[in-house]
Amino acid sequence: MTKLDRFATDIRACRICVENPRGKSLPHEPRPVLRVSRTARLCIAGQAPGTRVHASGTPFTDPSGDRLRDWMGVTPDEFYDVSRIAIVPMGFCFPGLDAKGGDLPPRRECAEAWRPGLFDLMPKLETILLVGQYAQAWHLGKSRKESLTATVAAWREYYPGFLPLPHPSWRNNAWIRKNPWFEMELLPVLKRDVRRLMG
Repeated sequence: MTKLDRFATDIRACRICVENPRGKSLPHEPRPVLRVSRTARLCIAGQAPGTRVHASGTPFTDPSGDRLRDWMGVTPDEFYDVSRIAIVPMGFCFPGLDAKGGDLPPRRECAEAWRPGLFDLMPKLETILLVGQYAQAWHLGKSRKESLTATVAAWREYYPGFLPLPHPSWRNNAWIRKNPWFEMELLPVLKRDVRRLMG
């Protein structure tokens, strides 16, 4: 078992948000979801599992995953080839729902406890797709712009190490319509880079 395997096993057994939470405890049993390998050259840094992913234990098994795979130009088999694509959300467990039925933000405990050490153990990563504002805030720090739209529009400043994306949720349909440059300019680069990184 490699050091990365041991680290991932520890993450999958994590109970910080229940046993030592920052704020309210996680309202259900933890079920950390991630996919990592030492050979992956591409990583998807998302937000946190939703209800369907919490049930399945596999990331992006929902309509958002369908749209993300379409953006990337990959089949489900390619997407879930962990030797080529790592998937590391900001929060490993489903955070629960807010009063309006939307997902709560990713738990802060996850990133603080696990993220720095985890990325150190994936030395082949060349591009990290930053899906949504939480991943962009963590990975880009002060170089992130004043809004998600401005950060995604400035993608050339971060590429090829990072490629910021909006969340592929249906809730962002209006954003996609309002920002046609995203599909015309950024997505062709994303598809080309994914092909390159997957060999």
